[in-house]
Amino acid sequence: MSFRRAAAAALASVCHAQRAFVSLIFIIVIAGLWTSCGNSSKSSASHNAYVSLPQKGNVALVRINDSTGAIALVSQTPPVTGTSPTFLALDPGKKFLYVANTTANSVTVFNIAGDGTLTQTGDAIPVGAGPRSLVMDPSGKFALITNVFDNSVSVFSVGAGTLTPVETVPAGFGPTELKFTPSGSFVYVSTSTGFITALAFDSASGDLTPVPGSPFPSGGGVAGLAVDAGSHFLFAANASDGTVSAFTIGADGALAVISGSPYSAGTGPRALALNSTNAFLYVANQGSNTVSSFTMNSTTGALTAISGTAPTTGTQPVFVVPETTGDFIYVGNQSSTNVSSYSYDTTTGVLKAVSGSPFTVGSAPGALLVVH
Repeated sequence: MSFRRAAAAALASVCHAQRAFVSLIFIIVIAGLWTSCGNSSKSSASHNAYVSLPQKGNVALVRINDSTGAIALVSQTPPVTGTSPTFLALDPGKKFLYVANTTANSVTVFNIAGDGTLTQTGDAIPVGAGPRSLVMDPSGKFALITNVFDNSVSVFSVGAGTLTPVETVPAGFGPTELKFTPSGSFVYVSTSTGFITALAFDSASGDLTPVPGSPFPSGGGVAGLAVDAGSHFLFAANASDGTVSAFTIGADGALAVISGSPYSAGTGPRALALNSTNAFLYVANQGSNTVSSFTMNSTTGALTAISGTAPTTGTQPVFVVPETTGDFIYVGNQSSTNVSSYSYDTTTGVLKAVSGSPFTVGSAPGALLVVH
């Protein structure tokens, strides 16, 4: 081979190697960009939630970041003077949002658009005096409402954005929060006298019947209630006593005090909730602006305080709401007009404030409903 040919062959070999190297670099860069875009999409994925704003007379749509638990205010419905919307309930098809208006003695129904925005459907529906807790039964066929000033619970059948009265039954003096057992068999109502009213629920007719032995004593200023996923245990926040009561739920719906109950919480415990796995119970203390944390024994229902300092919230926390599928809880702070967001350790239950928390919602929050 001549010198010229040998040089040309060597040069071609070098050029081929350079092209291969450049191609490899290009593939690596594209892969990196693809991965980056995938991670960005995951980190920005979110789901909707609704926050009632009683003082403004409207409801806010917020979005919660799936990965970080951060909350962003999206939009608000037009304010309606004198309504004081508080408790929220979602129909099974997630097409309608029902909102109890405490001072207007009515329920407003909103149509939910594909992007989560709300549009009121017709006039508000008249209900009892001082409607407070508004809850759908597990089947989604009935809505139950506590009437603070009527000392009753009203049952309505649920249609496509409508409510039709079924019956109203006594529920004790000053009924506030209402909880279904996940089985749908029983309903529990906290009352201002420190007792819990227990009612058997007929899922076919919507009828309510007092459970033998009802009402059951809990503690001073009993307010928030929580029931475990297995319908075995009920927990109650006793605001005046600074405690949490724990009960077993019998086959007939009767409550029996668990050994060691009541358990000390912070000052003025107002609301409580179990996390998505029922391993931990979190309590919003309105008087001390803190969250108390407990582990729950899945066999006995007994509570054990999680060691460490109770994390602070905003001012006057009024609700605590867990994610149904993630490791976050949200606490609504009435006086500081925001919502605190916390992640929790899935092994220990210890809470950690999410970056940027608390998040403003524009007015004093009344209730939060997370949508998945």
